[in-house]
Amino acid sequence: MASKQYILALDQGTTSSRAIIFDHRGSPVATAQQEFRQIFPRPGWVEHDPQEIWTSQLCVAAQAVRQAGLTARNIAAIGVTNQRETTVVWDRATGKPVCNAIVWQDRRTAAACDRLRSGAGFQPARPGVSPEKLIHQKTGLVLDAYFSATKLQWILNHVPGAKARAKAGELAFGTIDSWLVWNLTGGRCHVTDPSNASRTMLFNIHTGAWDDELLRLFGVPRALLPEVRSSSEVYGKAAGLGSSRREAAHSNSGKSQNLLPPAATFLAGIPIAGIAGDQQAALFGQGCTRPGLAKNTYGTGCFMLMHTGDQPITSKNNLLTTVAWRIGGRTEYALEGSIFIAGAVVQWLRDGLGLIKSSAEIEALAAQVPDNGGVYLVPAFAGLGAPHWDAYARGLIIGLTRGTTRAHLARAALEAIAYQTADVLRAMERDAKLRLRELRVDGGACANNLLMQFQADLLGVPIVRPRVTETTALGAACLAGLAVGFWKDQRAIAAQSQSDRRFVPALKPAARDKLTAGWAKALARSKNWAAD
Repeated sequence: MASKQYILALDQGTTSSRAIIFDHRGSPVATAQQEFRQIFPRPGWVEHDPQEIWTSQLCVAAQAVRQAGLTARNIAAIGVTNQRETTVVWDRATGKPVCNAIVWQDRRTAAACDRLRSGAGFQPARPGVSPEKLIHQKTGLVLDAYFSATKLQWILNHVPGAKARAKAGELAFGTIDSWLVWNLTGGRCHVTDPSNASRTMLFNIHTGAWDDELLRLFGVPRALLPEVRSSSEVYGKAAGLGSSRREAAHSNSGKSQNLLPPAATFLAGIPIAGIAGDQQAALFGQGCTRPGLAKNTYGTGCFMLMHTGDQPITSKNNLLTTVAWRIGGRTEYALEGSIFIAGAVVQWLRDGLGLIKSSAEIEALAAQVPDNGGVYLVPAFAGLGAPHWDAYARGLIIGLTRGTTRAHLARAALEAIAYQTADVLRAMERDAKLRLRELRVDGGACANNLLMQFQADLLGVPIVRPRVTETTALGAACLAGLAVGFWKDQRAIAAQSQSDRRFVPALKPAARDKLTAGWAKALARSKNWAAD
């Protein structure tokens, strides 16, 4: 193995840091993962320690390299993918964060978004253009605390001296990709890519640059910002980490300290050549590089992205418009829809109702009945996400009779995931004016064959499950490998892609229409809960 070349993907997620090494066929040859602390200072606040993120990512990279029996000479490039929107501000001179990272889940700035939405204190540069409209026109996003801008604004306003130091150019802002690359290069590279920049609410997806009007709106000095580079190019090389850096990592890493490599030079000289936010990386890793191709990640919730080509499509159906990636000067875009509750509904059956002992039992239980028996479950436990965006909707189970069993409830729960997916994808088709030909899937719940078959039946198109389900890390690896010639071009990458299974629709259209009509009725009851 030592004579071959490989790509190292760093996959920094919300609850853990992972490192996966891929060979030329796109197959994982080594994987390491480490969880890190979730910090909840107040209700609705979610923070991470940036130093702990860096240390955990360094540790898993070392573990994966050792596991594969490799040295830096065997690694052609490093690709980075990351939890999006999470916000870090650090001192350019010392590399130390000025406070904990504010995580994408954090809701502390919701009230600030409400004030801005009301137009309080806002002086429009153009008559009739509200802050909400301005943000949507320029960024493709909705005004929400989910994105980075109000998190960064909060840090500048609440960390003593931060605003003045930011204006003086002493501080740096970044999403997690920027923070990792800064540390990997020993502070030489302060960069991001358009897929991450487009999630900040500060980036104009039409001009492909930071937007002065948005920077003024949120009070963000331009000196804070990273340089926006393409998603696939050599940004710099990993630096050899000296003893002072090892000591800093040691003192901030807590339990992670014993996992640090004896000599932290194992990455030195490796080109860092790919960056993408996690969902865009998964889109690339799934080979969705042409308009009309879509992927859905089935996790606690669902994230669906459809490639829409080289022009951004403004959604008229409550979806987000986002940059997919920029490669070789060409920017490509996607429509995105988020579902709040997917796999979490199975967890609720297990932990809330005690219907199953483990999530793995759900498929066998649901398969005990041939259909849902007229039972529908709308898992609006936290309202409804795309394309409804109804914060006041509430969950319900409807259609119960004396003949209803545990199996019917299990089946209704799985079907709810598929119904929500269909709602979002139909909205995408209307926005993009494209007909979905197939849906590519990943995430933990895509292993559920019953769910995947029902999804195919409901959509009327094949569901394709890949052989390599680590599509987020694979996407980052592909972007990096493309930049250094590890793969010749995107066609060479696509040639490596193989499906594990293809689920073909088997349900007649009349039966599908009847099921969909039942879901629509249940959904309407859920939405009308507050009115009732």
